[in-house]
Amino acid sequence: MIEEPDAETAAVAERYGRFARDEAPGRSDLYADWARGVAADPDIAAIVARIPATRRQPPLVFAVTRMLGAPEEGFATWAAWLHAHADEAVAEASVRRLQTNEPQRCAALLPALATVPGPIALLEVGASAGLCLYPDRYSYRYRGREGVTALDPAGGRSTVMLDCDVTGEPPLGMPQVVWRAGIDLHPLDAADAGDRRFLTSLVWPGEGGRAERIGAALDIVAADPPLLVAGDASDPDVLRSVAAMAPDGATLVVTTPGVLPHIPRAGRERVIDAVQKLGHSERRAVWITIDPPGLHEQWNAAVDPGAWGGFVLGRDGEPLAAVDPLGGFVHWRAWRPGWTDAAG
Repeated sequence: MIEEPDAETAAVAERYGRFARDEAPGRSDLYADWARGVAADPDIAAIVARIPATRRQPPLVFAVTRMLGAPEEGFATWAAWLHAHADEAVAEASVRRLQTNEPQRCAALLPALATVPGPIALLEVGASAGLCLYPDRYSYRYRGREGVTALDPAGGRSTVMLDCDVTGEPPLGMPQVVWRAGIDLHPLDAADAGDRRFLTSLVWPGEGGRAERIGAALDIVAADPPLLVAGDASDPDVLRSVAAMAPDGATLVVTTPGVLPHIPRAGRERVIDAVQKLGHSERRAVWITIDPPGLHEQWNAAVDPGAWGGFVLGRDGEPLAAVDPLGGFVHWRAWRPGWTDAAG
C-alpha cells in the first residue's frame, strides 16, 4: 500500500510544480529541473515541508542550499545533497527570507530621482544590504533611439555598470546624495561574508553577470556603510524616527523599489499610509516607488495593468514610466515642468 503524502508535503509538491511550470522557464533551466524534481519526489518534498510555510519559496530554498554548498548539477545530485544535509538546510532556510538586493534597479529609479532637487537624503524601505542606496556611486548607460547617454560618478567610471534601454525622454542626471539610510526587518551587512554569500546565492543560475554586479556593489557599500535600522517600516514611529535623522537642508526621498509586493496587504497599506503621512508632515518627503501596476490604488492617474507594459515607476502617486522591475528598461510617460532636474 502506497502511503499518501500529508497535506504539507502535498502543498510543497503543488507549489514547486507551479514554479517549474510558470516561473522558472526562460530564466533558469537548473531551477526548473530542481523544482520539477521536488514536485515529483515525496521524500524531498517532505524535507522542504519541514521549513515554515513562509520560508518555502523555491528561489529561497534553492539559494540556501547553494549557499551551503549544494552542487549546481541535476536534480538527482541536488536531492542526494539535500538528503545528506537536511537538518542544516531546514535550519538555515527557516531563518532566512527573500532579500534580493539588485543594484540594477537604480537604473529605473534614477529618472525619478532626477526630478528631485538636490541635495538628497535617501531613505529606503526594505533596504536589505542597502545596494539601492548608492545610485550616485554607479555608472549608467541608457540606450535609446538617439544613442547612448553615459552617466558616471564624479570620481569616474564605477566598478558597477548598469545598462538600461529607454524610450521617451526621461530626465537623466546623477543625484546629489548626502545621507543614506534604510529600514529592514533583518538588514544584511555588506561586509559580512555570510550575508554576501547569501545575497549572491539569491541570483538564479543562468542569470549571467548578476552575481558579479552584486559583488561589486557590495564592495562599494562595505567601504562606506549606510545607516541600516532593523525595524518594521509599517510602524509610523519607526519611519518617523529614522526620517528625523536626515540632515536639514536636504530633500528627504523615501523609496520603496520593489518591496511592497513582498509585504502582506495589511502591512503594505500601513507602509504606504506612513510614507504618505510623512510627506504631509513637518519633515516633508518625496515618495518614489516601483510597483506592479495592479498592486494598489494610490496612483493619481489611471494605470491599466493590462496595457501598462511593466512595473510602475511613480513619484508621490504620479505614474512616470513603465519599467522593468529589475531595471532593464525605462519607458518614460510623464513629465511635469515644475519638477527640477537634478543633473549636475
